[in-house]
Amino acid sequence: MLSSIKAGGVLMFPIILCGIIATFIIIERCFYFMNIKKRDEKLMNDLQGSLGSQNFDACAVACTEAGTPMAQVLKKAFDCRRYQEKDLRELVEAEMDFVVPRLEHLLTPLGTIANIATLLGLLGTVTGNIKAFGVLGAGGTMGDPALLATAISEALVTTVAGLIVSIPSVVFHNYFISRVNHRLVEMEAKVTEVLVRLTGRV
Repeated sequence: MLSSIKAGGVLMFPIILCGIIATFIIIERCFYFMNIKKRDEKLMNDLQGSLGSQNFDACAVACTEAGTPMAQVLKKAFDCRRYQEKDLRELVEAEMDFVVPRLEHLLTPLGTIANIATLLGLLGTVTGNIKAFGVLGAGGTMGDPALLATAISEALVTTVAGLIVSIPSVVFHNYFISRVNHRLVEMEAKVTEVLVRLTGRV
């Protein structure tokens, strides 16, 4: 491992740093989405009884305890339930827009790392090839075989390292984006269901 890092040259350090940050983001987001899914399921179960008895204060308390983006939007609906239906819907929609960044937290850096890691690997390939051609140019037909092997090794190792970081980052970035979209669709459905009850249409 250490020999491969050394062979990749100085560009291995930012690639490794990108890999560490990407790993942290992936683990954090996985736990986050698993956690809010469980909390939202518990919240909706808790709300069923309170909604049936029109105990909206208890509903608001349950939302506060859940602490998820969906709970935040639902709490806004319960807190503003005495508003006109049009105003209520506008406030809830604004709150939904407000909680989206919580779902998308750290996804932009993850996407950036996916691109940067690829470019760093490509840069390592270019610099390694430049060194290889420099060795060939300085030493006649073949140059110094040891120096030539070192330059080629730098080109290949940085390319591989960049792809190792980039590919999982791209995969998980797209996966998390799909999770965000799924949560937003589900949130919209649940909030609409609650709004229908609050406005007295059921």
